[in-house]
Amino acid sequence: MNVDRVRADFPALEERDDRPAPVYLDSACMSLVPRPVLDAMEGYYRDYPGCGGRSLHRFAEEVGRRFEGARGAFARFLGRSDPNGVVFVRGATEALNLVAQGLDWHRGERVLISDREHNSNLIVWQRLAAERGIGVEILPVPDEGGFDAEALERALARGIRLVSLFHTSNLDGRTLPIREITERAHDRGARVLFDGCQAAPHERLELDRLGVDYYAISVHKMLGPTGTGVLAAAPGALDGLRPLLVGGETVERSTLTDHVLRDPPHRFEAGLQNYAGVIGAHAAIDYLSHLGFDEIQRQQLALNRIVSDAFEDAPRVRRLGPRDPRERPSIFAFSLEGIDAHDAAVFLDEGYRVMVRSGMHCVHSWYAERGLEGNVRASFYFYNDRRDAATLVTGLREMLDRIHGGPVSGTSGATAVRPSRGGSGRPRAAGSTRAAARSVRPRGTAGRGRAGS
Repeated sequence: MNVDRVRADFPALEERDDRPAPVYLDSACMSLVPRPVLDAMEGYYRDYPGCGGRSLHRFAEEVGRRFEGARGAFARFLGRSDPNGVVFVRGATEALNLVAQGLDWHRGERVLISDREHNSNLIVWQRLAAERGIGVEILPVPDEGGFDAEALERALARGIRLVSLFHTSNLDGRTLPIREITERAHDRGARVLFDGCQAAPHERLELDRLGVDYYAISVHKMLGPTGTGVLAAAPGALDGLRPLLVGGETVERSTLTDHVLRDPPHRFEAGLQNYAGVIGAHAAIDYLSHLGFDEIQRQQLALNRIVSDAFEDAPRVRRLGPRDPRERPSIFAFSLEGIDAHDAAVFLDEGYRVMVRSGMHCVHSWYAERGLEGNVRASFYFYNDRRDAATLVTGLREMLDRIHGGPVSGTSGATAVRPSRGGSGRPRAAGSTRAAARSVRPRGTAGRGRAGS
């Protein structure tokens, strides 16, 4: 893969006003968007801005054709034989809620989640526990080593209706063996739901072959626009689910006293759809398919190795997740002894134009259990190059060189710092009182800015 040629497709990576291109290492939060996707979305508003399925004029017909074409494309992309199992939603959060709240739960039935789920796959279950009396079982995922299949079997033996887990963790980048999990769950009569946000942008999926019942993705993590996602269900798995929303486009007919819902997937797509978003999402998966996932994985792993090797023996760098970057190819999560995570992120942005994420990454529960205040996460994608990795390494080394060590607010349980504010677990804002005393300005920066908090 010619990385320089690929980078030219991304306007956000262009140099502007005599300033160098940014080093964007936050793709696990949101990926950048290439020109073909931007062009596809603009084309809808410019050339055929109609309502699909409602009118019979040429704009409406063109939108409907492209919308259903995107449905078929996502089915092929995710390895689903039936495009009617593809539901367009606003994102993975809505997809997870559609399944969770759409199932007819009975008091005492159980769902199994892990101890490091994104809030999207945690809060809804806590609400259902309070409102419908379901039980929420927690599956611990080891910090190191392989997946604990015996722990899964013990949990399934207690009676589980649904297993709802991440596929790849946004916390540390590890991937679960979803085929094994699915087979074990089905053997016990349970269905499976996976949060695929961090996996679908990086690997080829064959969901029918894997036997997965429900799979949720957000397109903004895979080159597409915000506010667009997919629930990809196995044949028949949507039957019996109660729609989250009903109204326009969800019914075959209605009277003043009753109505008849359309067949899936349309009964789950209430109201005017995000046509531009879905059309842009189609262009995004076409782009990914053209690149090839082998090339994508090779590039991001090579960069992760550069950074991981640079800090392999650094005593003040505490890595989160497996030691081997092959087990977390797209993510390098870490804390720095004596440096607040938010201040570290601002230092890198102000001094080196390196964009990373800091905080609890929407997995507050994991940090709260360990008395931690967050960490820094650098996430790689195919449009990053070796210069990006080298710049991150240089920035971190300067920070460690100029800021003396002290208490840790990062990821090691042995050096945990209890949350402030009465144990609320809320991260401090960048430039907090404790961190500001240690903050220094990156070399070569101007006399103002967040890094000098």
